[in-house]
Amino acid sequence: MRKLQTQGVHHITLTGADRQSTIDFWEGVLGMPFVFDQPNLDNPDEGHLYFDPGDGRLITVFTNEARAPVHDRTPTDPGCVHHLAFAVSMATHRQAVERLDERGIRHSGVKDRGFMDSIYFTDPLGLLIELACYKFDPPRGFAHADVMIAAHRLRVARGDDHIAEVHLADAIEELIAGSQGSLSGDRGAKNPY
Repeated sequence: MRKLQTQGVHHITLTGADRQSTIDFWEGVLGMPFVFDQPNLDNPDEGHLYFDPGDGRLITVFTNEARAPVHDRTPTDPGCVHHLAFAVSMATHRQAVERLDERGIRHSGVKDRGFMDSIYFTDPLGLLIELACYKFDPPRGFAHADVMIAAHRLRVARGDDHIAEVHLADAIEELIAGSQGSLSGDRGAKNPY
């Protein structure tokens, strides 16, 4: 038996309401360019709108002019999507509360998640959306996941409850030390003062 190895998210498709409210939210609130649309090839009564979430991949939404936005929270039963998280820059994250407030969109405020900061709010159909901003940049040649794996191992070894900034900083130092040579015989921390 062999795996079916994935290489990233290709796209996520959501069921939306009407075309204009879909465009107004995904492009008009979240800034995702509306890149193309076509009919839903499995249901000719629906449209299929495509948005670029910022990494060239796709968020797609099935629309139907007969569906009105429903503002109830989407189900969170087993098998349902709990929320979608989108990466934003630190500069955008710092402006998110103000920009959501300008539109009258209720939100969680900034939540400290140890390795990232998050802000939660619902889309016009009740789907929980998260704006996430990492508290670190991975070292050159590494991905965020590499830092997270190293930080997780440090957290577990130290018996800590969750990843905190100290684990991230130590993980980054560890990754750099393991991947980059030095002419020094002793690379330990020093106090030159």
